Amino acid sequence: MLPPELPPLPALTRAEAELIDRYLDVVDLLGRINPALDGDTYRGLRAAQALVGKATALRDALTLMHQRGEHELHAATLARALRVLDGERRTARVTLPPYSGS
Repeated sequence: MLPPELPPLPALTRAEAELIDRYLDVVDLLGRINPALDGDTYRGLRAAQALVGKATALRDALTLMHQRGEHELHAATLARALRVLDGERRTARVTLPPYSGS
């Protein structure tokens, strides 16, 4: 039995696709750095070191969009793309976990 098929990605410009990819790269690294989650300092250090390059790539993706005349982000379309690419789970690692009371 095959796993359920994911919904297709919405139509994105090349620059929008680059923006989504670079954004998720940064989110993944921030999730590894999140001090509210279990982990070791070396993993966080490595992620923080990599974050510089990924943030630069994210900036470059946004700069390219702006230079090409793409001045607005189409939030609904980009949110759909993020959901298809597991963005909800990936961004959840950046937030605080639920309060445990202990």
